[in-house]
Amino acid sequence: MATMVDPTSDLEEDVSEDDAPRCVVCDEPIVEDPAHRVRTWVEDGAVEHRHFCSESCEAEWESED
Repeated sequence: MATMVDPTSDLEEDVSEDDAPRCVVCDEPIVEDPAHRVRTWVEDGAVEHRHFCSESCEAEWESED
């Protein structure tokens, strides 16, 4: 099982595609991507987060909500 990169880590480090977070919209691995965005919130006492590879993917996810 691959380990997930800490969502607050610097993704400009050597992160393999297998270990990188994936965009919740397009499922692309987010490796060395300066456009990487993370949405974090608390729901029912648990921390939730979603990764996005771009502003457009984040907007698409937001419009589906």
